[in-house]
Amino acid sequence: MIQACADDGIETARGTDDDGALPGSPSWIHEVRQAVRAADTDLFRVSPLRYWIDFLVSMTASYVAASVYLLAPLGSWQQILAFPIATFWLYRMGSLVHEVCHLGEHEMPGFKTAWNVLGGIMILMPSPFFTRHHRDHHSQRYYGTPQDPEYVANWVEGGNTASVLGYVVKIMLMPIAVFLRFLLVPLTFITPQVREWTLRHASALTFNREYERRLTAADRRAILAVEIPCFIRALLIPLLVILGLNPWTRMPLLYALAVATVALNQLRFLADHHCEGDGSRVDMAAHITDSCNFTSNDPLTLLFFPFSIRYHALHHLFPSMPYHNLRRAHEHLVATLPADSPYLALDRPGWWSVAKRSILGSPAATPAC
Repeated sequence: MIQACADDGIETARGTDDDGALPGSPSWIHEVRQAVRAADTDLFRVSPLRYWIDFLVSMTASYVAASVYLLAPLGSWQQILAFPIATFWLYRMGSLVHEVCHLGEHEMPGFKTAWNVLGGIMILMPSPFFTRHHRDHHSQRYYGTPQDPEYVANWVEGGNTASVLGYVVKIMLMPIAVFLRFLLVPLTFITPQVREWTLRHASALTFNREYERRLTAADRRAILAVEIPCFIRALLIPLLVILGLNPWTRMPLLYALAVATVALNQLRFLADHHCEGDGSRVDMAAHITDSCNFTSNDPLTLLFFPFSIRYHALHHLFPSMPYHNLRRAHEHLVATLPADSPYLALDRPGWWSVAKRSILGSPAATPAC
């Protein structure tokens, strides 16, 4: 059952390079794909050991730091020091849901189960609440449109103070919304209509409230399979306080940790793409050139882009390429492609070079996210 949750009923063929791309891609994209196929190593081959090490290290570090943060005396130096450490490692562990959703349906089932049981359910971020909408973000049908669930332009307008402040409020409210979504699971079964609305509109970890989730029979089974343990997990948070087993401060401390983790993820979103579309459907070339690669090692880029996802344009070209091969693939392309290849122009100096447009707006007439 948990395996189905991790798969979310969608299969990704390992080694394919289109994942929803429209036919008629420009020659430079074909050139990039051909260069990747001609590499000396199989850049689409997953290293299970790498996945397990990254997960276990992140999980151990995050839970140890979070335990110190939650159990240390309120306001103590141990608690203050543990907070940013726990936030960083929880964000890093949570980011692995992205890698889980890009694994094929029958690929590494044990890892997907472990991630959901030991990680996703504990932090109320199980993969069935992410996989479908993330793959919709990769789809040429939805990318950059109002239905794109991960396109920042859909929920914040750069340079608009009210919009940016509203974005901050959404970050503050997101942990509460997720907590209530799982705490109120029994109420979603009151009527078939309520259940259907919940599945379509409240079963995706996105800020885009216009997004309506597409559902298959496998989606429904996957969501149900994680809803029950997530309901128990959410219920235990206030219940243990009511029973006197945890102090009342536990809840605001958990909330602060959740807000900080969500904020890190949203700060990354600000620089994944330029968000220069007008909301209409775009072709593959516009999709890729709207995306960014970050090859610098400045601290903010390294902080906000764990697991090499900073090669984001490359990831959108090859969604099924495992994260641990992105850097190697990029270096191969830099060494192989002609100097005038548009792919090489996708590199950006660092996170702030793109994020500042998302926050402050673009000085040009081009719409900014």
